[in-house]
Amino acid sequence: MDKNQVKEGKGLATVAYLTIIGVLIAFFMNQEKRNDFTYFHIRQSLGLWLTYFVLGYVVSGFDSWMLTYSFWIFFIVLFLFGILGAVSGRLNKIPLLGDFFQKIFKSLGN
Repeated sequence: MDKNQVKEGKGLATVAYLTIIGVLIAFFMNQEKRNDFTYFHIRQSLGLWLTYFVLGYVVSGFDSWMLTYSFWIFFIVLFLFGILGAVSGRLNKIPLLGDFFQKIFKSLGN
């Protein structure tokens, strides 16, 4: 991946982490240019958002402020990790689940 492609894809890659709607916006806006850097971050972000919603549903069933705060801190750190990777132009995989996200969403961008 060349530096020009990374430079062009930084904006949409960052947008993908902002909200679940941002993932959709980045995906559809990237359809005509087909930037691999952006697709990498779209896959990471989509996996992160889906995991957030599934685990959030499970955590909401417990009445524990420690569990809730731990959940929030965990996901804030992961989202910041992804955003900083997108802004800096690196292909940082999300810790623990990044390889899995790339594998299950590999059809996005092909």
